[in-house]
Amino acid sequence: MLTDIRQKIARQMDELSPMNESKALSLFEVPKSIDHGHLALPVFFLAKELRKAPPLIAKDLAGSLQESLSSEEWLEKVEPVGGYLNFTLNTLFVQKRLHQTILGSEKLGYSQSGQGKKLVIDYSSPNVAKPMNIGHLRATVIGQAIRNLAETQGYEVVGINHLGDWGVQFGKLAWAYQNWGAEYAFDEKPFESLFQLYVRFHDEAEKNEELNKLGSLTFKKLEEGDAEIEKIWKMFLDISLKEYQRLWDLLGVKHDLVRGESFFNDKLKDAEKRLEDKNLLVESEGAFVVDLEEEGMPPCLVRKSDGSSLYATRDLAAAIYRKEELDADLNIYVVGMDQTLHFKQVFK
Repeated sequence: MLTDIRQKIARQMDELSPMNESKALSLFEVPKSIDHGHLALPVFFLAKELRKAPPLIAKDLAGSLQESLSSEEWLEKVEPVGGYLNFTLNTLFVQKRLHQTILGSEKLGYSQSGQGKKLVIDYSSPNVAKPMNIGHLRATVIGQAIRNLAETQGYEVVGINHLGDWGVQFGKLAWAYQNWGAEYAFDEKPFESLFQLYVRFHDEAEKNEELNKLGSLTFKKLEEGDAEIEKIWKMFLDISLKEYQRLWDLLGVKHDLVRGESFFNDKLKDAEKRLEDKNLLVESEGAFVVDLEEEGMPPCLVRKSDGSSLYATRDLAAAIYRKEELDADLNIYVVGMDQTLHFKQVFK
């Protein structure tokens, strides 16, 4: 739009003054304040040739241009300000052109700045067996928005659903299902029943600490490949994903890959070995940590004393996978502020 307008003004300047068209096109400026119009053209260099002060030249040319361009629908007014000609565009004309651009065939805001680059983005990622809380919903919406924007800039986007589908809580839930599951209406209300079971276990464990130990032992069986516990765990996944998918469909959210924490089970030893090879793993009370005291952070726990993996171990393996297997140029995590310390440790 402005290119066409500049050319029309420049042609008139060529006819009305010693300033030729190409010279005028090279001199246009955008005023710092909208009060001074949308375009400005300095006329100082004409002073020597016309033997007039720049303000007088601007005044004479403003009147001539206003008259010669009077039939143009885009022009509101031409004003002389010092040694400048200031052009204000017609508001209705600008609104119409913007409206045509936004609703027409042109794709406003699109670019190819990300072309040839792969962006991997982790968003939503709820914890299996629990309803999505407001934090998960916030991360879901923000993550999808970032994905949408990245696609308009030409990135190849891989949306990852990093489900919270592993950890000792599944041992606790599996134990609860084996002992109390028959008391709940899993056939009629599977997800509601699963969450009720989750809540009950934690309520009971507050009164009986022994339950937590039983849950840990059951999770150890799951990690070791116990067929019965694994079957129960897969049922939990299926129930939860159906509920989450219902919400994602409502929100218009899509993922390309489901890569929950469990996906990285066979990749954890490699992640730990990389830390060992760099002499970063330190034994602490039977567990293994990375000392981050010099970074002003508490140690990052990588392996528990019983040999079990942790959230950080799985996130390290996930980061390696996204870089080396998915070939990510940019790896984005959309998570809650409560995970700030965890990710600072993992990234360091």
